[in-house]
Amino acid sequence: MASTGSGPTLAVKDLIDVEGVPTTAGSKVVQSMAVAALEDAPLLHGARTADARIIGKANLYELAFGASGVNLHFGTPTNPLDRALIPGGSSSGSAVAVATGLATVAYGSDTGGSIRVPAAFCGITGLKTTHGRIPLVGVYPLSPTLDTVGPMASDIEGLLLGMQLLEPGFSASQPAWSIGMVRKTGVAIDPRIAQAVELVCQSSECALSEIDLPKWEEAFEMGSTILHAEAVASNRYLIDDAALFTQLSTAVQDRLIIGTKVTADRYEHALAWRARWQEELDIIFSRVQLLALPSVGFFPPPLSEAFDHTYTHLTMPFNLSGYPALSLPIPSTGPLPASLQLLGPRGSEELLLSTGELFERVAKAIS
Repeated sequence: MASTGSGPTLAVKDLIDVEGVPTTAGSKVVQSMAVAALEDAPLLHGARTADARIIGKANLYELAFGASGVNLHFGTPTNPLDRALIPGGSSSGSAVAVATGLATVAYGSDTGGSIRVPAAFCGITGLKTTHGRIPLVGVYPLSPTLDTVGPMASDIEGLLLGMQLLEPGFSASQPAWSIGMVRKTGVAIDPRIAQAVELVCQSSECALSEIDLPKWEEAFEMGSTILHAEAVASNRYLIDDAALFTQLSTAVQDRLIIGTKVTADRYEHALAWRARWQEELDIIFSRVQLLALPSVGFFPPPLSEAFDHTYTHLTMPFNLSGYPALSLPIPSTGPLPASLQLLGPRGSEELLLSTGELFERVAKAIS
């Protein structure tokens, strides 16, 4: 499907309702029951007003419940940097659409890293918005506590356009002058990626300081707990019908089964811990304007290893907080670009994108 608008081209992740088109959530079983959406998701209003041309619905990992980007039902979008590598997910089709020039902007969703991981692996930019800033009515849910929708584009200019489509009147602010470097996250970082992040931050002339977040791993675990528990609630109709459940991919079945084992006490504990995590981050953001670290700690693996990695160790903690995060490509000595992740306090998308423009210029200068 494609609309006939004369404005910018837009790809829409296929868990966002577009009038007249079924929403499949990347799943054959959902597709089998889907009917044409009666109206657009409200978040498309700005794009329609701007006469954007919707070029199509973008493929994704089934139910948006995985970060490799592999889709065993509808095929896996091809990573334009290397077709032998995974594209990242779950917003894989959105990333590939902008990386290949099919769309100026794509909308993706990010629950545990589903915009930032494919942005990192496909060499593009992506913005996870503040939880609640973009309305989620008409968006197939995965984890309502964590779900967000945001733009993906080849560069920061495209992200600014994407935010203007999502939120007419949006504009960037002044770039940040103080950056907190997060170097200890409890997970291994490819030294070529760590070096790339260090170099671009040092070359930015921002004031840099070391920030220690000892609860980062715990934040990852608490976010994963909420995600799995709420994924079960969102997809209960599939779990309770054996004929439907067995049509899901094995990996998604396994994740949903894990979710059914999350106790109510454990889920409530994770929600309460989330508030303490937000308080800790707020203290950090009273000292520095933004945080910097890689989007993913390794380069995209081959398709044959799609299910052998955890992709969201460096992204999930900010889904737990609900705060916004930006990913943008930077040069590396590795085989592909690295990806810098900038993290900000609640509602700091304007600051993130203006700082992203600065870092984009720095990255071009040192490449």
